[in-house]
Amino acid sequence: MTASQTPTTAEELRGAGLRVTAARAALLETVRLGAHLDVDSVAVGVRERVGHISLQAVYEALHALTAAGLIRRIEPAGSPARFEGRVGDNHHHVVCRTCGVVADVDCATGEVPCLTASESHGFAIDEAEVVYWGLCPDCQATRSS
Repeated sequence: MTASQTPTTAEELRGAGLRVTAARAALLETVRLGAHLDVDSVAVGVRERVGHISLQAVYEALHALTAAGLIRRIEPAGSPARFEGRVGDNHHHVVCRTCGVVADVDCATGEVPCLTASESHGFAIDEAEVVYWGLCPDCQATRSS
C-alpha cells in the first residue's frame, strides 16, 4: 500500500491486532460516520449494516476498538458514554446542558497535551481533556422564545 492510499476498515482492524468480523467493521464505520453516538445508536447503525447483533456484542466490540485506539470513548458528566471516530489528536468537547448534544472543539494551543498541568505528581502527561458546558443553538432558541 502506498502512502497516498487509505487503509480499508479490515486493514485497520488487522493492523490493530483485531480479528476482522462483519460486526466490528460495521461498528467502526458506524462510529466514524456518526456524531458522538451512544451505545444504542451504535447498535442501530450496526444492525442497519449487518442485521441482528446483540447489545452485549456491541459492548464487547466497542471495548475492543476503544482499547485498540481505533475509536474514542467520552463520558460527559451525567451523560451516557459516547463514542467517536476522531482519535489521535487532542481535541475537546462542548456539551449542551439541556439536550446533551456533543460537538468537537479543537485544542486552543494545538500541541498534545495542549495544557500544562500545575502539578504532574510524577505522571508522564500525554493528553488533556476539557469539557465545555453551555446551551446549543437550538436550546438557546427554545429558551428565548
